[in-house]
Amino acid sequence: MGIQVGVMGAAGYAGAELVRLVLGHPDMELAAVTSNADAGVALADVYPAFAGVTDLAFTTHDDPILFDLDAVFLAVPHTAAMAAVPALLEHGVSVFDLSADYRLKDAGVYQAWYNAEHTSPELLETRAFGLPELFAGDLASAAATRAAGDPVLVACAGCYPTATSLAALPAIKQGWVADAGAIVVDAISGVTGAGKGANQRTHFCSADENLEAYGVGKHRHTPEIEQILDAKDRVVFTPHLAPLKRGLLSTVTLPLAADFMGDDGLDADEVVAAYREFYKDSPMVRVLDAGQMPKTSSVVGTCGRHIGLALNRRSPPSTTCARAPPAKRCSARILCTAGTSDEDSPWSRCPFSQRASLRRDVSRPTATLRTTNHRPSSRGRFLWGDS
Repeated sequence: MGIQVGVMGAAGYAGAELVRLVLGHPDMELAAVTSNADAGVALADVYPAFAGVTDLAFTTHDDPILFDLDAVFLAVPHTAAMAAVPALLEHGVSVFDLSADYRLKDAGVYQAWYNAEHTSPELLETRAFGLPELFAGDLASAAATRAAGDPVLVACAGCYPTATSLAALPAIKQGWVADAGAIVVDAISGVTGAGKGANQRTHFCSADENLEAYGVGKHRHTPEIEQILDAKDRVVFTPHLAPLKRGLLSTVTLPLAADFMGDDGLDADEVVAAYREFYKDSPMVRVLDAGQMPKTSSVVGTCGRHIGLALNRRSPPSTTCARAPPAKRCSARILCTAGTSDEDSPWSRCPFSQRASLRRDVSRPTATLRTTNHRPSSRGRFLWGDS
């Protein structure tokens, strides 16, 4: 008998993908799928692709069968996972949590960004972080604990933090990035990243033929990115919704340290070589040749992550500029792009409309000005820091 596995929240997009992966895993046996909304309904009736593959029907999240399994994957919203994890661990069940409930190490930071009190903060100290390319040690320790007979909790990384951190962390580890200055992240996600429930922003009529920034200055993945990169209060993160079913593209602009500026500093081939060495034991990561940029279409339907790299030594002003007081403007930047397989107004449809929005994040000294224009010859954005 294989590893007995359950998926809580299997009716959602992430849950259904988990079901597909578990069913195809040679060492796992899917024993339970839960959905409070679809309890009693056959999995294959909700997702016909599973017809003839499994006869399982959805049960509720409190189904006691979950306590008899070896492992449970949680694909439920934040706070819902927190309500289920302690009891599962007490029954000896290992948990892989896809929500945000156990990603952040500091319960106070979690409460500030998610507006909810953490009810099991003691688990934040012992959980492993589920991003194997960057936290292999965490997962190795968790595997040893599980082999000794004890359950483990793995907090899986968020979508934007995964792509962003894979793109940026090797450069930081190499010491190429300045100690001061903003780390600018522009990221684009497909519609399924917002979940299965439709709203005004994700409805077809709003999302089709539209690219839109959201959560500017306040997106909840910001502290997770800063935690992974060890870059507290430096990340300027702007996510965007694109009319894609799935996939994510994150472009990270890093200020280059003074020692690596100038013509005798880094070159693109050297950066690519260092990234390839960093990810040599990560089979799902591919570092592209210098100047080649990733595309979501290249990784769709896979677990692959493509990373493209470029150096920009131009002095400001330029299309994108970032600085943070009291540092001077950066004269060189590393641009890292990673692609992963994961509000409308009446005048936003006008082919020549132009909109500008200014939002200030009061929690950090950064302002973002973004201007969008449907005319292809007139697009631009710039970011700056102020005190």
